[in-house]
Amino acid sequence: MDVDLGQLRTLVAVIDEGSLEAAARRLHVTPSAVSQRLRALEVAAGRVLVQRGRPATVTAAGEPVLRLARQVGLLVDDTSRQLDPVSPGRTPVVPIAVNADSLATWVLPALAPLAGELRFDLHSSDQTHTSALLRAGTVMGAVTSDAEPVAGCRVTPLGRMSYLPCAAPVFIDRWFPDGPDAAALQRAPVVVFDRRDDLQHAYLRRHLPAADPPIHYVPSSADFVTAVALGFGWGMLPELQCADDRSAPSTGDGPGVPSFDPAGAVDVDLYWQQWRLEAGPLDRVARALVDAARTRLHRSQ
Repeated sequence: MDVDLGQLRTLVAVIDEGSLEAAARRLHVTPSAVSQRLRALEVAAGRVLVQRGRPATVTAAGEPVLRLARQVGLLVDDTSRQLDPVSPGRTPVVPIAVNADSLATWVLPALAPLAGELRFDLHSSDQTHTSALLRAGTVMGAVTSDAEPVAGCRVTPLGRMSYLPCAAPVFIDRWFPDGPDAAALQRAPVVVFDRRDDLQHAYLRRHLPAADPPIHYVPSSADFVTAVALGFGWGMLPELQCADDRSAPSTGDGPGVPSFDPAGAVDVDLYWQQWRLEAGPLDRVARALVDAARTRLHRSQ
């Protein structure tokens, strides 16, 4: 496949920005130039690489080409900085996928020291789905619960994230006065992140085989905690966001929601997957995340 760097950068810009017009603004060229470059790349590949829509999306045939484009771009930028370290040059962009709870608790502090030297394109998704973004070429690395390496990637264990069933004290007093027995769990409202979130049902399955409680869907990590703190229902919160006891305030203004069943933890093993690529920016991100996970997460058994 005979391609040039401009064509590969154009593919990345179209997918990242979502349209040919937005890609043209990013690349400082005309939409016609973007269309011509993209078409030339598709002719070289012999496949349709981009589904022209709103937003533009990569096709199945385009996924390996998008991975190639990101890899080449990262290596070129990294090499340019090594050849001319005093030139400001292009700030490396590192797209990574992180599950929402890790993003809300330990990942941002880990990445903060690198924010002045790297640009992050963070994609938030459920930990069971972040690896799909790696396969699609959307990201270069991912915090995931998938231990099986994506093709072309290497895997590093991060640790175990524990989730505890939590609720506001007034909610606990109303719905679980005698503890979380099967009858109470069948009636008590529950807060669920989205339809892919299985944490609450994993806890419920331990107590009753076919639970069907009232459900509130709150697809935002911060708002999820707030909804639980305000008494919408109970939910599984990362141990890092739980209060130590039921006397802690529960106003919805921040972390501090107690667990009504501290022994009922649901554990999720997390892994860092990244492309097998010798690139300084990506390796620095990996080291920062692995080091932070050692201090913030439980060790996997």
